[in-house]
Amino acid sequence: MTTRWDNCIEACRDCAIECERCTDACLEEKDVTAKSRCIKLNRDCVAACMLAIRLMTSGSSFAEEFCRVCAEICQACADECAKHDTEHCKRCAEACRRCAEECRSMAGAKAA
Repeated sequence: MTTRWDNCIEACRDCAIECERCTDACLEEKDVTAKSRCIKLNRDCVAACMLAIRLMTSGSSFAEEFCRVCAEICQACADECAKHDTEHCKRCAEACRRCAEECRSMAGAKAA
């Protein structure tokens, strides 16, 4: 069954995966402290995306409101990752931007 939230759920899932991959890759770098903000935002982003998925899949009345917050977190993560010239950060920034866009779109949508 398709729901109006499927695109957003997919974007949140993809974002969480890329953020986990980015975190793991950042932790393997020589100067981990240079990526500390990136790592912290990745962790926040994963947590926000997973909660957004749970709220949307359960049909929570808080899903739209929370997706506004999730979009802000994803955008902050995208902005930070975009500062770094590593492939994993570039992929993460792209996934975070897409998720922020989908969350903003979903949050502005009216109930069907």
